[in-house]
Amino acid sequence: MIAMPRAATAPTLHVPSTPAPSGALRAAPPSASPSAAGSPVPRAADSDRRRTSASVVLRSVLEHGPVARSIIARVTGLSPASVTDYCARFTGLGLIREAEPPRRSKGAGRPHVPLDLDDSRFVVGGVHVAVPFTTVALLDLRGRVLVERRLKHASTEPGPVLARAADELRALLDATPGCRALAVGFAAGGWVDRESGTVVEHPLLGWREVPVREVLGALTGLPVHVDGHARALVGAEQLFGRARGSRSVLHLFVGNMVDAAFATNDEVHHGPRSQAGSVAHLPLPGGTEPCDCGRVGCLQVELSERTLCRRAREAGVIDGANPTRVLAAAADGDATAVRLLVERARMVGRAAELLLDVLNPETVVVTEIGVMGRADCLAALHEVVGAGRAAAVGPTSFPDSVLATAGGAVALDVLFRDPLGSVERLEHASAGVG
Repeated sequence: MIAMPRAATAPTLHVPSTPAPSGALRAAPPSASPSAAGSPVPRAADSDRRRTSASVVLRSVLEHGPVARSIIARVTGLSPASVTDYCARFTGLGLIREAEPPRRSKGAGRPHVPLDLDDSRFVVGGVHVAVPFTTVALLDLRGRVLVERRLKHASTEPGPVLARAADELRALLDATPGCRALAVGFAAGGWVDRESGTVVEHPLLGWREVPVREVLGALTGLPVHVDGHARALVGAEQLFGRARGSRSVLHLFVGNMVDAAFATNDEVHHGPRSQAGSVAHLPLPGGTEPCDCGRVGCLQVELSERTLCRRAREAGVIDGANPTRVLAAAADGDATAVRLLVERARMVGRAAELLLDVLNPETVVVTEIGVMGRADCLAALHEVVGAGRAAAVGPTSFPDSVLATAGGAVALDVLFRDPLGSVERLEHASAGVG
C-alpha cells in the first residue's frame, strides 16, 4: 500500500453524510482545500484564458507528437523562444518528454530532438454516475482508460454514492504504483452546473443541488472538475476522437437519460448555469409514449433505455431492465430484439435530424447502444438523417469505455485548456491536506 495524506472531512451539507475515508487519494507533489478557492474551471466563454499559449503548445504535442519544437512554433504561430520556454516547463512538470531522437545523418548539425506527451507519470480519475451504477476509472493523459470498475448502486443517495466512488478511486491508485493523480473528473446526466460543481437536478437519481465538487474534493484531497456527460464527451471527441479538427460538433447521448451538447470552434456551449443541452422534453415526431411532463412523445421517454427494456419485456425478449441483454438477444438472432433496436435507432435518427436542422454542425456523434454495436442500427440512423448528411453522423469514438471516458474527460479538458494552472491546483490541494 502507498502512504496517502489524510483527507479533509466531507462537508455535511444537505447530502446524506457518510464517514470520510481515513486517507485521501495519492496526489502529486504537495497545497488549500480544492473547494476553498471557488471554481477551478475556466469559464466557458472566457476564450483568452482557455486559449492560452501554454494550452496551444500542449495540444500541439498531443496532436502532432513526437514533434520538433520548430514545428510546434510553425503550427502555433508562437515564437521559438516561447515554445522552448513552455516545453521546458512542461518537461519539468512531467507532462511531456523528449522522444527518441532521429538517427543522425552524415550532414553537419545537431539533430532536432522531438517531444511527445509523457503518459507514464500522471493519471486522472474518472467518475460517472448513471442510474443503475457508478463507473470509476483511471485514464492516462491521452484519454485511454487504464482500468475501470462498475459499482452497482445499493442506494442512490448522493453521500454514499460519492463516498464509495472515492474509496474505489483510492483502491485503483493503490494498485497502480508509479502514477500520480492529477485530478478527478465527474460526469452525470441531467442538469449539471460545471461552474459551481453541482448536480442541480437528476430526476432519475433523485439528486437536487448536490455539491459534488465540494464533497469529492474533501473525500479525495484532489482538485475535482464536474460537468454533464454529453458535454464531457464532446470534449473527449475533440481531444482524442473522431471530432478532432471539426469546427462544430454535436453530441447526442441516449441512455436512461437523453442529453445533447454542442461545440463550435473548440468551445462547448454551456449557457447560464450550464443548462444548455437539455433536450429531454423536445417533441419527437411520431412519438407515442406519455411523459411525466404531461405531453406525449418527448425525447427522454421515447428514447430512454427504460422504455427499450419495458418494450423488450412486453415482447418476451428479456425479463429484467438491462439494455445490454437486448443487444445480446439480437446478437443471438432474436428477430424481435433486432426489430426493437433498429426501431430505436430510427427514432434516434429523427432526434439527430431535428438537431441537425437547428444547429447544422459539421460533425454529429451519437452514443447509443445499438448505433455503437450494430451495423443495421447505424444504417437505420443514416437512412433517417438522409444520404447527404449521413457521412457527418457516426457513433462515439469510445464504444468500449464511454462512461469511464466521460468522467475522465472532464479533468483532461481542464488540463489541456490550462496545463500550468492544473498542476498549480494540484500542488495547492496537496499542501492543504493533513
